[in-house]
Amino acid sequence: MNKYKYIVVKKRLGVANVFLNRVENQNALNEGLMVELTDFCSTIRKDVKTRLVVFRSNAKNFSVGADLKEPRSNQTKLYQWKHNRGKDLIQAILNVEQITICLMHGYCLGGAAVIASACDFRIAEKNTKVGYPEINLGMNLNWLGLPLAINLVGISRAKQMVIGGDFHDADQLASWGFIDEVFTAENRELCLKKWVTKYAEKPPLAAQMIKRSSNELAMSLFKGIMHMEIEQFMLTTSTEDQKKAIEGFLTKKPVKFEGN
Repeated sequence: MNKYKYIVVKKRLGVANVFLNRVENQNALNEGLMVELTDFCSTIRKDVKTRLVVFRSNAKNFSVGADLKEPRSNQTKLYQWKHNRGKDLIQAILNVEQITICLMHGYCLGGAAVIASACDFRIAEKNTKVGYPEINLGMNLNWLGLPLAINLVGISRAKQMVIGGDFHDADQLASWGFIDEVFTAENRELCLKKWVTKYAEKPPLAAQMIKRSSNELAMSLFKGIMHMEIEQFMLTTSTEDQKKAIEGFLTKKPVKFEGN
């Protein structure tokens, strides 16, 4: 029986498929969904029978990112600082011992793109659009998203993605190294099966040790500074520019930023 409200977990033959399941909200990442994903990741890493985990979606899109409609007005700065749900989730995904694959389709935006980047591999339907729109809302990229993007595509292209705030298609991101393989809609399950079969059949102890060492090495350069990203987020979300950005987003009107 599925114990979760916002995700569906299906296990078979050593593979756990985790479906984001806020279908009516296009898997917008509310606190409940993030808490459930974090709980799943913290639990599955100790499961010796599971060799591989696939993160995927039951909705039209993988996820449209953070749920901007979720009320946050009653959250103090102290609460935000102590309850960084997004960073906790990404760290939990990175700590999953098993090989992880993100199966992407449709829009994969903001925090959802960070989720994908925290997985070991990303395979994407040709219609996939990936972007970090936080900059357009007057915010920095949070949740360890910046170092993960830099590790995948390099610093210059990461800046294009994160500062530019545009949506990038699957073929372009495959050429940049963000996406490992692009497939057509009719070949989705065939492509996934190929990746699952290859990595689920590897010796699990060796594979998981290599993964852990690789992740530690890749993130070691950033650990000394990335504790500051939540402070940067708290600063950027208290500016006049951020208020203008949100208003412009809701009204679809152009905004002139002043640096305040």
